[in-house]
Amino acid sequence: MKPAINELPKLSNSVEDDIHPHHGFITRDKRNTELGHKSGVIWLTGLSGSGKSTIANQVERMLFQQGFTVSILDGDTLRTGLNKDLDFTKEGREENLRRTGEVAALFAKSGHIVLASFISPHHKGRESVKNIIGENFYLAHVDADIDDCISRDPKGLYKKAMFGGIENFTGVGQDYEKPQQADLTINTSGNSIAECTMQLVSFIKSNFTL
Repeated sequence: MKPAINELPKLSNSVEDDIHPHHGFITRDKRNTELGHKSGVIWLTGLSGSGKSTIANQVERMLFQQGFTVSILDGDTLRTGLNKDLDFTKEGREENLRRTGEVAALFAKSGHIVLASFISPHHKGRESVKNIIGENFYLAHVDADIDDCISRDPKGLYKKAMFGGIENFTGVGQDYEKPQQADLTINTSGNSIAECTMQLVSFIKSNFTL
């Protein structure tokens, strides 16, 4: 027998009405207590060639050896998978950061210290990521002179951009907006990678120790 009209389920007004996030029994605080440290995100911003990924890799190795639960999210890595459909226009970059921010937030909620290495050249994009992640978000500016970045050019991207092979490349075809209120500034033009690594390790221990 067909149900009466007034017994039929009401149709949702939007997709959001049908979404119900899962909330498990193991909270973020419980995970942090079990792991022995707070979780959160260190967002490393800076020009290509400034040393973001190099420092992140060194810090991850050092903290892992000391018992921290730590993971890296890298721009190039995500663009080969989750974000490979995105271009390097302003809109593409904003969506790249939005998706990455959501992933970083999930990692942080599961107890990880996340080292997110992204050029993220604009204030607006970095602020949107901060709003997504919320608790324990720290912005670290890996600062280097553009001439040093060009001379290093580990991926050959500056050379390619200068000859028109890459459009909208930060530092050549697109401006980089330096953070005005970074939680930490790491200068790789005036300090060695070892010194910069220890600077970030000390910052993390000061802010993530229970």
